[in-house]
Amino acid sequence: MTELQSTITCPHCGHRQQETMPTDACQFFYDCQGCGVLLRPKPGDCCVFCTYGSVPCPPIQEARRMGQQNMCCTG
Repeated sequence: MTELQSTITCPHCGHRQQETMPTDACQFFYDCQGCGVLLRPKPGDCCVFCTYGSVPCPPIQEARRMGQQNMCCTG
């Protein structure tokens, strides 16, 4: 079963916020509600959930479950 809740942790201020991940698109930007910094995925990650979230995005979860290479929205 795909998990749709992920907690994003800001690397700048440590603020944590639980968010619902989109299932139909990658989220490339996220405004930290603690310090206001605009988060972007690290190189090699497809979205902010894969970089800063407690759970990777739904396409990555599905790929791992199927034993496939980590393919996401850009894959």
